Amino acid sequence: MSEIAIQNIIKPENLVYQKSRLMTEKPLSYCPGCGHGTAHRLIMEVIDELGKENDTIGVAPVGCSVLAYEFMDIDMQEAAHGRAPALATAIKRLWPDKVVFTYQGDGDLAAIGTAETIHACNRGEKIVIVFVNNGIYGMTGGQMAPTTLEGMKTSTSPYGRDVALMGNPLKITELVAQLPGTYYVTRQSVHNPGAVRKAKKAIKKAFQNQIDNAPGLSFIEIVSNCNSGWKMTPVDANNWMVDNMFPYYPIGDIKVDGELIK
Repeated sequence: MSEIAIQNIIKPENLVYQKSRLMTEKPLSYCPGCGHGTAHRLIMEVIDELGKENDTIGVAPVGCSVLAYEFMDIDMQEAAHGRAPALATAIKRLWPDKVVFTYQGDGDLAAIGTAETIHACNRGEKIVIVFVNNGIYGMTGGQMAPTTLEGMKTSTSPYGRDVALMGNPLKITELVAQLPGTYYVTRQSVHNPGAVRKAKKAIKKAFQNQIDNAPGLSFIEIVSNCNSGWKMTPVDANNWMVDNMFPYYPIGDIKVDGELIK
């Protein structure tokens, strides 16, 4: 191909995709097929498009989310396991003009951090919580999480989750949507291009709510796969997610502008 032809292809008007300038040059270390990398990119694209890279502070705790510091080229703060909403609350109250978000997995947010999550949402802290739900403790050995589906096998439920013994999977997003302090609550995914576009739109709305000083917290769940923890190929994991996770964790808005979607 000639140099002129190549230049025509890479003209800005022909550009379909490029790495966000707010992502570092460090190669992603997530398992191939994991949704974390896509979720990272969407958050950074939104912050870049809103022009808030110098005014944003991200908080990530323990789990796969802790790796976010290596890839997000913005101010970041580490929290103890499960405590990201509490730390984000302190940051936002000290610097109310900053845009503050947490980035958490389901083991972190819905298990050890349940209290921090519920109370931050109930208080209506003006932050954004991004919650990646893959139904398992991904980093620490594939243990059962509160979000693990009934019958789903993990390293600590090798015969599948027994609801009579272990309780029902926790729908944390529906739970926080009932609280008066939440302003925008949605569940999205990043498993195909259409889903990625919808997830980015939701993330942008959440961050814009905070910039506009909306009266409450914005909460975004991203249902993702964990092909390593699920012992599947990335393709099989995505298909399994669609067939099994989505029926229990349906995709879409749950609460918009402080009103529950009927």
